[in-house]
Amino acid sequence: MWGDILLVVIGLIIGLIIGFIVARTMMKKYMKKNPPINEKMIEAMMSSMGRKPSQKQVRQVMNQMNRYM
Repeated sequence: MWGDILLVVIGLIIGLIIGFIVARTMMKKYMKKNPPINEKMIEAMMSSMGRKPSQKQVRQVMNQMNRYM
């Protein structure tokens, strides 16, 4: 009886770990394929703050964002 309960608990824990890893991997792939922000959005954001960004500045911001993904 205790052995059966222990097997169920261990199975649930292993299932949760595998599910977390698979979901994390799929989410990373999705975010890489469909980034939440692009260069045009960054340019629009900087322009709305009252400055015209150069292409170099936009690329620097994109590189900083990609570094943390």
